Amino acid sequence: MSAGRGHTVHGYTAFAVERGQDDRVQNVQGADVIIVGGGIAGAGAAYEIAAFASVVLLERETRCGYHSTGRSAACFTENYGNAVVRRLAIASRAFLDSPPPGFCEHALLTPQPVITIGRSDQLPLLQQQLDEARALVPSITRIEAAEALSRVPILRADYVAGAFIEPHSMEIDVHGLHQGYLRGARVRGARVVVGAGVTAIEHRSERWQVTTPAGIFAAPMIVNAAGAWADVVACMAGMRPLGLMPKRRTAFTVPVPAGLNSRNWPMVDDVAEEFYFKPDAGRLFVSPADATPSAPLDAYPDDLDVAAGVERLERATHLNVTRVSHSWAGLRTFARDSSPVVGLDGAVRGFCWLAGQGGYGIKTSPALSRACAALVRGEPLQEEFARLGLSADELSPDRLRARRMSVV
Repeated sequence: MSAGRGHTVHGYTAFAVERGQDDRVQNVQGADVIIVGGGIAGAGAAYEIAAFASVVLLERETRCGYHSTGRSAACFTENYGNAVVRRLAIASRAFLDSPPPGFCEHALLTPQPVITIGRSDQLPLLQQQLDEARALVPSITRIEAAEALSRVPILRADYVAGAFIEPHSMEIDVHGLHQGYLRGARVRGARVVVGAGVTAIEHRSERWQVTTPAGIFAAPMIVNAAGAWADVVACMAGMRPLGLMPKRRTAFTVPVPAGLNSRNWPMVDDVAEEFYFKPDAGRLFVSPADATPSAPLDAYPDDLDVAAGVERLERATHLNVTRVSHSWAGLRTFARDSSPVVGLDGAVRGFCWLAGQGGYGIKTSPALSRACAALVRGEPLQEEFARLGLSADELSPDRLRARRMSVV
C-alpha cells in the first residue's frame, strides 16, 4: 500500500499532503520517511520502505554509491564476518539468487569459489576457522594444498601448506544490485535527491526537519544510513554518537602474467586476513586487508599499504609485480562489536539507525533492508531472522549504549 492521506508509519500520520502554514512559508518538502545516505544501505532501505510509505532519500554526492558502495570487493561469502554478519548473509542469499521480477536485467551473482590458504605455521588457525565455518556452512570443505595450487597456479608450493574451499560463494554485481534498489524505490514512489548533503537537522512537533543545499525536507521518521558519516549525522540531530569507527581498506589491480588465463580462478583469502586476491577482468584485484582507523572522508590509498599488499602477494605467489595498474581505498565502518546497527534509537522518537555494516554491507543488504523496513513500520523482525537465531536486540543501537554504561 502506498502512502497517502491518513497513512501511518510507526504510529505517525503521514503529513506529506497535510502541510501547515509554517511548511508553506519555508517550502518544506514532506514525506513519511527521510533516508540520509544513498549507498547500498540507504538504497536498500528506500526500496523496502517505499513499499508502504512515502520516502525521500538524500545523498550528499552528485551520484549515489560514490564512497564505500562503489569500492567494494564484490564478494558474496557466508564465511566472512562475525556470527551475526554470517547469518545476515545467509538470510540475504535468496534475494540475491532470485531478485524480484523487474529488479535487474541479468543475474546478480556469478559463481566464484573462495579458497582460504594457510602456511605450515598457520595450520592450527586454519583448522579452527574451518570448524567454525562448517557450523554455519556445511559445504565448506578442506582441500589438499596441491588442489589449491592446481586451481591457482601462481601460488607457491612452499607457502601453501593447507587450504579449505567455500564452493558456493559468488561474485556480486554491486552496481546492478545498487541500481536495482534505486530503480525499484523510484518505481514505488521514492524520491532520490543528490547533491543534498545535510547541513542541519531539527526535531520539532514530532517531525525531523533536514536542511540541505537541495531544499528542506521533513518527516516523522529519519533513517541514518550515512555510512562513515553516521555518527556525524546523529550529532547533527542532537543524538549521542555510537562510537562507530570508519576504517580504511586499500585495493589495487596488477596485470596477470602473459600466457595465464585467470578467468576461472577462485578468490584466494589468507587465513590470517593479511591479504586476498581474485581475478578481475584480466587483472588481479588485490588487497592487503588493511583496517586503518580514519575520519569520515573521501578515502584514498596510502602508498605503504599498496606496497604491503604487493609484498604479501609476492610472498605467497610466483608473481614479480613491476606495475600496479590502479589503486583505490574505501571506508568500512564498524561498531565496537563488529555487528551492524539497525533499529530505532531509544533516546528519541523517530530516529532509526542503519549503519556499522563494516565491510559486509553489500552481501547483507537484502536482509538488513528488510529488517530496517520492519522496524520502521513498528513490526517485529520477520520469521526468517528468528529461524537463523537473529534477534532485534543483536542489531539495536541501544545494545551499544547499554554496554558503554555497564563499563562505566
